Amino acid sequence: MDEEKTTEPMKQENRAATARIRLSQRVISGMVLGAGMFLMGGIGLAYEYSFSKLSSDLLGNSARQWAIIIAVMMLFMGIGADVQKYFRDRNLVDKLILSEVALGLLGGFGPLGMLITFGRFPEYFALVQYFLICSVGMLIGFEIPLVTRINESYAKNLRYNLARILKMDYAGSLFGALVWIFVLPRFFTLLEGAVVLGLVSMLVAGLTLVCFRDQVARRRSLLLTILFCSFGLLFSLARTEEWTVNAEQHLFRDRVLYTDTSVYQHVALTESRTGVVKCYLNGHIQFSSDDEAIYHENLVHPAMLIAPRRDNVLVLGGGDGLAVREVLRYSDVYSVTLVDIDPMMTTLAREHPILRSLNEDSLRDARTTVLESNAISPGGAGKMYAPYRRVGRHRGEEKIADIQIMNIDAIQFVEEAEGSFDVIILDFPDPNSPELATLYSEKFYRSLGKRLAADGILVSQSTSPYHAKEAFLCVGRTLLGSGFGVAPYHDNVPSFGEWGWWIGGHDYVYDPERIKRLLKGIERTIAETRYLNADLIGASLVFGKGRLESLYEDISTLSAPRVHTYYLMGWQESL
Repeated sequence: MDEEKTTEPMKQENRAATARIRLSQRVISGMVLGAGMFLMGGIGLAYEYSFSKLSSDLLGNSARQWAIIIAVMMLFMGIGADVQKYFRDRNLVDKLILSEVALGLLGGFGPLGMLITFGRFPEYFALVQYFLICSVGMLIGFEIPLVTRINESYAKNLRYNLARILKMDYAGSLFGALVWIFVLPRFFTLLEGAVVLGLVSMLVAGLTLVCFRDQVARRRSLLLTILFCSFGLLFSLARTEEWTVNAEQHLFRDRVLYTDTSVYQHVALTESRTGVVKCYLNGHIQFSSDDEAIYHENLVHPAMLIAPRRDNVLVLGGGDGLAVREVLRYSDVYSVTLVDIDPMMTTLAREHPILRSLNEDSLRDARTTVLESNAISPGGAGKMYAPYRRVGRHRGEEKIADIQIMNIDAIQFVEEAEGSFDVIILDFPDPNSPELATLYSEKFYRSLGKRLAADGILVSQSTSPYHAKEAFLCVGRTLLGSGFGVAPYHDNVPSFGEWGWWIGGHDYVYDPERIKRLLKGIERTIAETRYLNADLIGASLVFGKGRLESLYEDISTLSAPRVHTYYLMGWQESL
């Protein structure tokens, strides 16, 4: 009897200890499932962003690409969630691990596969693109209810189960977005970042295998699969840069000299056999070394020649330094402020030997100051004056233009900076996306008017008056509707075709006819030029019959970016 009385408490204590161990295991298993859902939620959203960004870089029209791709992925997430109901409860963890491995492979190698397909087999690009998008979407949708089913054993009831899984998935999506935007671009290219995300997916699969090994039927084969796929992704990470260059080479006829992707755009430099260098931004040609002088001299010199003063000059866009090169040909320029949102572009222009040669070191000078985005300070970027230096054997002083480079959004700069500029040069990319169309909107132009001196001159590159006639005319209407008196001019740039600009100033000082008279009155170019002369400036004002007649009367605004609509209409019809 005494032995039975003694062993009974021991049995109860052992049962309690076993219960505590099982509870602890349940808690740990539930936490692992939650953490896995958190990471996979972030990875899934990051994959969506990677596919969208690459597609917009290759195909253009970023807003449309992002909207369609995310919508299609969400549709297939729903299909994946529905498909999982046909899988029995047997070996659910095995199925979860396999889906994580498949997601890591498709998401990790997918962007590189898309790039290679676009370069070598463009006719199959859409097939590969949407196969990857649909497959990744389906796998993401498949995993969420699958994890919910596995978690039934570790949650109190359905309410807690759904709350835990969906909470971790949504929180992980936010985390994934922040990592994709702020962390990955600092250390990896877009394609390398996708591979890193694939490795994280393999890590989640490995942790799931270890934690739920008692419920895994094929432990050995799954472990070997995870290790093999992880090795493949690591090898890919080491070779992605080389493979990217080789894949991109098929996108261009000429040899690729440089390629890189920033948060804002993809930049590529190519060189032909004859030594012609071309720069591409998101697949669109930015300039060609054999005719860029035609474009940049037309952009800069007419405005500089008719401006009453040239003390302070503002260049918005033009991070390649080629427009600044032309501005610096005027000895009476005191200060130049270059505003370009992408620090990678301005750094490349200051450091790459080919760009330095083309821009004549306009951005790499002892007088140049690079300011951070938050460096707009009271006193105004437009109130900066140049230093002086002694020259020759005399004690005289000679002005030198002071150059400031600011990597900040042009809209933010215009709204926050103080002071005024005598000449403002707009060297933005074409309005080929809704985001870029904001730089051609009435709101932006009206803000820009506050930065332009009372008798200052503004000039804007304005796409092709031939291929995108209505977009070109819409830019002019929007400037006129924003308080400027402007006139159009054009020239042929072989790399672009027929190209146009609008030039003018405040409408209370200038009207279109006065601007034309000023341009026609130019007798000579006082700065050294390679192409432009006074006769060409006068001739550039002449357009063919009907080329300045429009079917529309509207202007481009933030809520209705009509210039973007007309741009797409024009270029699609001309192809």
